[in-house]
Amino acid sequence: MKPSPFLTEEHEALRLRVREFAEKEIRPVAAQLDEGEVFSIELTRRMGEMGFFGIQVPREYGGSGLDTLSYIVVVEELARVDSSQAATVAAVNSLGIGPILKYGTEEQKRKYIPPLCTGEKVWAFGLTENNAGSDAMGSETMAVLEDGYWVINGAKLHITNASSDISGGVTLQAVTSVADGRKRLSAILVEKGTPGYTAERELGKMMWRASDTGRLAFKDCRVPASNLLGEQGQGGRIMLNTLDAGRLSIAAVGLGLARGAFEAAVAHAKERRQFGQPISKFQAVAFKLADMDIKIELARNMLYTACWKKDNNQQFARESAISKLYASEIAREVADEAIQILGAKGLFKPNEVERFYRDQRLLQIGEGTSEILRMIISRYLGL
Repeated sequence: MKPSPFLTEEHEALRLRVREFAEKEIRPVAAQLDEGEVFSIELTRRMGEMGFFGIQVPREYGGSGLDTLSYIVVVEELARVDSSQAATVAAVNSLGIGPILKYGTEEQKRKYIPPLCTGEKVWAFGLTENNAGSDAMGSETMAVLEDGYWVINGAKLHITNASSDISGGVTLQAVTSVADGRKRLSAILVEKGTPGYTAERELGKMMWRASDTGRLAFKDCRVPASNLLGEQGQGGRIMLNTLDAGRLSIAAVGLGLARGAFEAAVAHAKERRQFGQPISKFQAVAFKLADMDIKIELARNMLYTACWKKDNNQQFARESAISKLYASEIAREVADEAIQILGAKGLFKPNEVERFYRDQRLLQIGEGTSEILRMIISRYLGL
């Protein structure tokens, strides 16, 4: 790991602490959890005990009160070993806690955030539907205000942290009115266990198999009007702002995964001997490793710059989009080259590079596809 001008001694100490945890407690079980599609409540709670949730939350709500870069370092180090655990942490922090902390009332913050900081509960962000994702206005889930309650009907799918026994609920994007043919979206906090709210785990994933992904259904589900997050009709803005911040954590997953695959490839290239010498001595392999190192370094610098801008109250949406796009694509390239260097060995379980290769594939889709991100970036060019 090369030094960065953005990192303080505190950041590096945090990195070492997370790395030690990931090596000792996650690496020994990562392949087994992946193979069995097991979401580990025990491991999730251990990550809560380590302070990986609520990293940026003020201490008054049970968090650590640290900066964005501290959060990114945690996600990066977890993804270096296992993207599933990194995804759980990223989803709770960015998609679960983030919008409640930014838009919630004082009562909502004190009710929902503390148990999320400890890992006692996790929380979901419900955007994706059969006809809604990149096009949020395609949402069909409806919430109608009746006698002081939102009555919700609809469904969501592919939602992280949605269906486990420790899922506390979801910040739901729903259509709350339609005027002149245009939908108004709002965000509503819906607790798991509310009558009419059902959650089912989605299995058979190619990637992030040890994270919890679920489909949600709402049938005449009633929650108090006070569960509205922010203002009515503000759901689109809440979603976009949440994704701007969330893309930094997805970039961190890509960066960490790329580093894990790269380190595995370097170790193999130094050990594997052909024609009387380690394959790292062959220019074809050495140049692959050099290119991988370059891509990781550039991704790290872009991501850390975006974090610095966010922490210094500067506009960071463009940098967030660039970071997420680039880190997700170099994760694909680095994982692919790692497989090539390992050869047949990299194609078999439980080799971690095989898992890295599968896990990276979501990164070009979740929280803004690569195509959507290019569209966003092009708008900053006035196109």
